[in-house]
Amino acid sequence: MGEGDRRAAETTPGLVRSPYHGQRLGIKFVVVPRRVYHKFYNIFCNPLLWFLQHNLWNSPYTPNIDRSVYDAWETGYVEMNRAFADAIASKIKDSPEPPIVMLEDYHLYLVGGFLREVFPDIVLQHFVHIPWPSPRYWHLLPHSIRLAIYRGLAANDIVGFQTSLDLQHFLLGCETFLPGAQVDYPDRWVRWNGHKTLGRVYPISIDVNEIRRIASSQQVQDYSKSLLPHLGEKNIVRVDRAEPNKNLIRGFRAFQLLLEQHPELRGTVKFLAFLVPSRTHIKQFQRYMDEVIEVMGQINMAYGGEGSKVIEAFLENNYAQALAGLKIADVLLVNTVVDGMSLVAKEGPMVNTRDGVLVLSETSGAYEQLQKAAIGVSPTDLEGTAQALEVALSMQPEERRSRAQTLTEIIQKEDAWHWLSLQLQDLKAIT
Repeated sequence: MGEGDRRAAETTPGLVRSPYHGQRLGIKFVVVPRRVYHKFYNIFCNPLLWFLQHNLWNSPYTPNIDRSVYDAWETGYVEMNRAFADAIASKIKDSPEPPIVMLEDYHLYLVGGFLREVFPDIVLQHFVHIPWPSPRYWHLLPHSIRLAIYRGLAANDIVGFQTSLDLQHFLLGCETFLPGAQVDYPDRWVRWNGHKTLGRVYPISIDVNEIRRIASSQQVQDYSKSLLPHLGEKNIVRVDRAEPNKNLIRGFRAFQLLLEQHPELRGTVKFLAFLVPSRTHIKQFQRYMDEVIEVMGQINMAYGGEGSKVIEAFLENNYAQALAGLKIADVLLVNTVVDGMSLVAKEGPMVNTRDGVLVLSETSGAYEQLQKAAIGVSPTDLEGTAQALEVALSMQPEERRSRAQTLTEIIQKEDAWHWLSLQLQDLKAIT
């Protein structure tokens, strides 16, 4: 929540209506004191819970759990979730039929439990966008906190995840942390405290028609022209938020290794990196951005010519420019450490004009769907990633075309509307 959101909430205490023609949608802002929001978002959610769920706890960016973290949980995260539950309750209290409430992501794990206490017949679904780690990782949280998170999610009727592995980890965690929980792994449900929760997989995707419309716009065409001076004969492209799980530094080091091992590629291959600075007000993210810039500078110093760079970085939140980059990629590198989905792996193939080859981390959520047509890499394997880049750059046109076509078919079939319809079908089945 920024200051603009706060002003909108003050001036429009009811629903802010959707600006899209024909849509009966609105936004109700949940306003809490700034200190509550700060503890919730800047101390607990991002530096702690986000790193935990991305399996990055042992990185140099994660905090120790001290009194300040306990306080951020008790007077930040819990209070914020209670505020959301109260806001929802005020909206649905007079509903003639059991309402359906769909919750989203790691910020609101407790809301379902709070609502279930007040509305026993409510229909609740919670979708988790980010990865769900194994119980061993959840053991890094204090017992009281991880128990509250699992209790909150087990109050839902459906809990959705990006991949089957995330769901498996969740079910195992329920068995591990919820006393007396009954778990059915084949049918993917857990029964606890007299309530049955279904686990489901809903791999999120993109609006194919919309992204192609934007990619063909005049703005993107103009950016395509402005990129021409930066291109090589062949181009590796990446588009990412500058966050530790995106594994930017290892991606650049693998490119450096490629140039070391294949001198013939020097001067012909360029790396275009479209990086969006992310959560820079949080010191862990700013420190990571500084390290990324330093590594790119080292590689350019070693392999760039006079006045030229082998890595061209575009550090801004500019979606049209990023799409222009995806259109001209000969190779798209998505080497995330652990990620919920990595939607750029789906955006790239849908707008690319060169039969670009996708080099994709096996720990990316997108790999489960796209592995048949991508080149898989282990995110920490610099040697293997450098080899994958070389294979992608030298791949014959027929194979490139075949892989690109397969990617397109998969993504078109399982687009954003497919993602949403799966959830609505499952909700309909239980109401």
